Amino acid sequence: MMNEILRVENLTKDYKSQSESLSVLKGVNLTVQRGERVCVIGESGNGKSTFLNILGGIDSASGGRVFACGKEITGMDEEGLTEYRARFVGLVFQFHYLLKDFTALENIFLPAYMAGVPKAKAMEKAKKLLADVGLSERATHLPSELSGGERQRVAVARALINEPELILADEPTGNLDPANSAMIGDLLFDIASRYGKSLLLVTHDMDLAKKGSSIYEMKDGVLVKR
Repeated sequence: MMNEILRVENLTKDYKSQSESLSVLKGVNLTVQRGERVCVIGESGNGKSTFLNILGGIDSASGGRVFACGKEITGMDEEGLTEYRARFVGLVFQFHYLLKDFTALENIFLPAYMAGVPKAKAMEKAKKLLADVGLSERATHLPSELSGGERQRVAVARALINEPELILADEPTGNLDPANSAMIGDLLFDIASRYGKSLLLVTHDMDLAKKGSSIYEMKDGVLVKR
């Protein structure tokens, strides 16, 4: 379908050991349209992060199919997944994963530069994104010199540097106090709207989920529309 950004068909994920098998995802189905902001809620440990990691090409599925940004990512080799992660999806996690020896600006700049964007253009894009998240004056600060909320704002900007079609956010406010949680939540939805991006956000925060255009709940390994 021309207007689909994401389609998940009967997705399963099993973890097996010598003594037992654990089914985390049990036939998940989901369709996200371009420009849609979808939120997935649910209790901890019920497969939300596993689901997002599969959509982001970080983890592999046991069964089912995932079509994202016009590509079937299930069955892709590592080279294809690396390109998919670099060019088509922007990932925001609960932990910021900023490089500790690089400044805020450099952390945003590096993914574009590593993807082959000329240095001057990558730096220009990084400066604009840093301004968009309200941190121009913190450009030369290292992550250790930033607050938790500021580090997560840098992470949001970094996720956008390669102009992804789809933003995947996994508990992006989970490590923040209430004030910073509200600020980062507002920022994600505002940035997605401003740049015309589709957003799939996993959260346990119902107030944050209500900002989305639709809400799903992960229950017993299956997605249920709220």
